[in-house]
Amino acid sequence: MKLYDAVVVGEGPAGITAALYLARSGCSVLLFENVTPGGQILQTADIENYPGYPDGIKGYELADLFARHLEGLQIDMPRGEISAISGEAGNFSIQAQAGEQTYKARTVVVCSGAKHRLLGVPREEELIGRGVSYCALCDGNFYRNQDVALVGGGNAALEESLYMSRIARKVHLIHRRDEFRGAKIYLDKLEAMPEKVEIHRSTIIEGLLGDKGLDGIVIRDLANSTTSTLAVQGLFIYVGFIPVTSFLHSDVKTDAQGFIITDTEMRTSVPGIFAAGDIRSKLCRQVITAAGDGATAAQAAFVFLEQLHA
Repeated sequence: MKLYDAVVVGEGPAGITAALYLARSGCSVLLFENVTPGGQILQTADIENYPGYPDGIKGYELADLFARHLEGLQIDMPRGEISAISGEAGNFSIQAQAGEQTYKARTVVVCSGAKHRLLGVPREEELIGRGVSYCALCDGNFYRNQDVALVGGGNAALEESLYMSRIARKVHLIHRRDEFRGAKIYLDKLEAMPEKVEIHRSTIIEGLLGDKGLDGIVIRDLANSTTSTLAVQGLFIYVGFIPVTSFLHSDVKTDAQGFIITDTEMRTSVPGIFAAGDIRSKLCRQVITAAGDGATAAQAAFVFLEQLHA
């Protein structure tokens, strides 16, 4: 069985960058992705804050450009889901496809990212694909010229509200707090189009209406405890993320939310295992920080490999 210098888990910006730097350093690399290369940027319509693109760039376009960096490099790229990582530095075992496949590696770089958190209201999962979605870019066109709601207070909710304002007839942006965490420049744009976007501050969603599909939501104004109904056909949920770590080595330490704790060089609590991107416990989760994490993790892994060989 081939022993790789590094197995990189995840092919988003962090994973692609890590694989790129490791391969260019002469390491043998296996880059593992469960779905489609690009990670969460594939779910973002427009990226306006990535340096080098002052006019912005589509998420899928940036993902394609990232992936093109790997063309011509000696990187093995299987598809499937990692189920477990075990072993120790110099001899890690990576199980995939529920244990049907096994790979060996001297080091591991975890870049598996995070998945959307559920809102937690009754019938949410029942109505997924029938009015409830977690990706406006993926599903927004189904609600062209209809009324929709988005819930959340971060950049994802604001960015996708802007995107839906170009598609939907009316957008209701709902946030449980009075102040938004997302960038002010996005909020300013939304507030400048009151005829298109209605912002509901200090408001929560308490119920979903409709039989075969969503046709309304019940909201509660936390300021006065009154409830009302919004007739919407689509609900897009952006209330945070859950780290993808079910496969993680049992000795890797995580924070209270399950994100991996690293030092500034992306080293985890297990020698030889590194983490980069949205999977890390950190303040800022953006494309640019994910790419930076990936480069740092790759360099740290390369140094570690040199020490193993010494």
